Amino acid sequence: MQSLFDWLVTLPAGALYSVLAAVAALENLVPPFPSDVVVAFGSFVAAQGTGTALGVFLATWIGNVAGAMVVYALGRRYGAERLERRLAGKHAASMDARIRVMFQKYGMPAVFVSRFVPGVRAVVPAFAGALRLRMVPTTAMIASASGLWYGLITFVAFRVGADWPRLRGMIARYSSTAAILASVILVLGIAAWLLARRGQRAA
Repeated sequence: MQSLFDWLVTLPAGALYSVLAAVAALENLVPPFPSDVVVAFGSFVAAQGTGTALGVFLATWIGNVAGAMVVYALGRRYGAERLERRLAGKHAASMDARIRVMFQKYGMPAVFVSRFVPGVRAVVPAFAGALRLRMVPTTAMIASASGLWYGLITFVAFRVGADWPRLRGMIARYSSTAAILASVILVLGIAAWLLARRGQRAA
C-alpha cells in the first residue's frame, strides 16, 4: 500500500484523476479492495498540488458508478450466483438470503442503503441486475449513494489540509458510522418484514 501511495504523489492531476476513477471502479469488482483509503489519500495529494475538489469528486464518482453498472449488467445477463461466489466468497450463501429479502421487499431504497455497508455493497449491483430491477432507478440509487460517500471523502480531504493521519482516522470513523447505521436500518427493515409476514400467516 505504501508503494502505491508513493506513486500517487508523483502523478500530475490528470493522471491522478484517472487512477482514482479506476480505483473507485475496482471496488465493485475486487472486494474487499481498500478503495476508500486510496481515494482519501489521492484526494489528500490533489489538495496539496494542482488538483481540484471537483475533479477528484467527478473522477471517483463516475468511476464508482461505472464499475457498479458493469457488475449490474453482468448480473442481469448471467445471474448473481456466479458473481456472488466471486465477490463474497464463503459468505455468499448467507448474504444471498439477506440481499434477496431486502430487494424483494424494499426495492430501490434497499439498493441505496446497502451501498454503505462494507462487504455487501460490492454485490448489490449484481443482485440488482439478477433480480431485474429497472436500470434507470438502480443507477440513480447507486449514483446517489456513491455521490454522498465520495463527496464526503473529497470534502474532508480538502478541508483537513496537510494532516494525512488525521484524514485517515476521520475517514475510518465515518466509514464505520455509515456502515453501522446502514446495517441497523437493514436489519430493522428485514425484522419488520418478517414480523409482518408472521402476522399475516397467523391471521
